Amino acid sequence: MSIIIAIKVRFWYFLFVESAVQEKELIAKIGAGDHTAFKVLFDTYKSAIFNVCFRMLGNRQEAEDITQDVFFQVYKSASRFRFESKLSFWLYRIAVNLCLNHQKKKKRAQWFSLDDLLESSKEKIKDTPASTDNRPDVLFEKSEKEFIVQQAINSLPKQQRVAVILHRHEGLSYQEIAKVMACSVASVESRLHRAKVRLAKKLLSQRQEI
Repeated sequence: MSIIIAIKVRFWYFLFVESAVQEKELIAKIGAGDHTAFKVLFDTYKSAIFNVCFRMLGNRQEAEDITQDVFFQVYKSASRFRFESKLSFWLYRIAVNLCLNHQKKKKRAQWFSLDDLLESSKEKIKDTPASTDNRPDVLFEKSEKEFIVQQAINSLPKQQRVAVILHRHEGLSYQEIAKVMACSVASVESRLHRAKVRLAKKLLSQRQEI
């Protein structure tokens, strides 16, 4: 049994190392201006980054714009990435920061009204490819319950909202969220706990009203 465990550990170790090496080679090529390498990165991570942006913003067009901005920023700064964290964590961090900055700009410029919020939160996505069944914009159309939950998540303070989105929808562990948000694991645990308490109260209140 111990031999089998050792073999499995070695297998996953070499798989991890190989993946890390491939990512470093990919980033090095992007930093050198290799467009093919950049397309590989974009095709690999575009759906995950769009999902985070859509969850953060609740508007497909804005999410698509910010997704483009994320990869543009990656293209410009690839040569400065030092792999102090996983590549995916770096992309998530850029996406979260750009979404938060975008929301701040919208508030300062007073770009939205109540009607805008209602329209964006209930947005129906047309001509969605069949292969995008797991995208959040499609899931919203399928599930009224999910819509209500997402509206409750959107009402959370920004740090709690980010933690919930990364944990609930992207499946990141507390340790991984801490790396993305550049904070301690204890902070992540605290934010998620407070978020759960807020969500429970809000959803219970909505259920009683219904």
